[in-house]
Amino acid sequence: MKSLTDYYTLHNGVTIPCVGFGTWQTPNDEVGITSVKTALDVGYRHIDTAAIYGNEVSVGKAIKASNIPREEIFITSKLWNDDHGYEATLRAFEESLKRLDTDYLDLYLIHWPNPPKFRDKWEEVNSATWKAMEELYEAGKIKAIGVSNFRPHHLEAIMAQAKIVPMVNQIRLCPGDLQEETVEFCRKHNILLEAYSPLGTGKVFDIPQMQFFEQKYGKSIAQICLRWSLERGYLPLPKSVTPSRIEANADIFDFQLEERDVEDIANLTGACGFGGDPDLKTF
Repeated sequence: MKSLTDYYTLHNGVTIPCVGFGTWQTPNDEVGITSVKTALDVGYRHIDTAAIYGNEVSVGKAIKASNIPREEIFITSKLWNDDHGYEATLRAFEESLKRLDTDYLDLYLIHWPNPPKFRDKWEEVNSATWKAMEELYEAGKIKAIGVSNFRPHHLEAIMAQAKIVPMVNQIRLCPGDLQEETVEFCRKHNILLEAYSPLGTGKVFDIPQMQFFEQKYGKSIAQICLRWSLERGYLPLPKSVTPSRIEANADIFDFQLEERDVEDIANLTGACGFGGDPDLKTF
């Protein structure tokens, strides 16, 4: 990967820019619009949002204000937990399109596999949800479909009934939180791994070993983490509303990590904590 517009190719042939601009916790106001517009100005062409983030409107406004042709920007959104099921998925998708002010999505994900509302029948409901997403995909309203926070047993349940294997699984991947079983399963089935919280929700900045690498490479800890993510074959989704950090997070293509350092960073087990069990989430 040599630039923000280099890409991974999904198993259906769709290309996806190798770094995405995350918008979790980004407000739905001028701050949100400005941050996404700044990211696009810096060179990002991949914007990741979700219905539950509450900022799809500002993401859409920023994309319009950028004057960049829609087809040059890869937009991801996600289906929230209350809207699982066939009919609810179709409605929620259309609502996301309206908020984003676009007529198609590049990627649509099931945000979580097993919300409490459907916990006693999550497999059945996920299959109905996936059927709706397959239909939207086949109708050309979504270029690619996938999931988020799914572990192997969730993926197996979807795939047992699916016509289309998920193209993406967006999970928490950062130094010391590798989700190795899920990563191995996804790679076996050619499912691209997107890394949310690639900086360990900020915990990575307190790790002494990362401070050593910062000195060694002359790069910030954030830049080292994002480069590490790419070298592991993930697609990182850094998030910021600070213009200088948005720009710095894009400056990760003029250096490489030594293979030993990639392994050492991977082996910082638990240093950034771990993502919780999706089967036990209370939302």
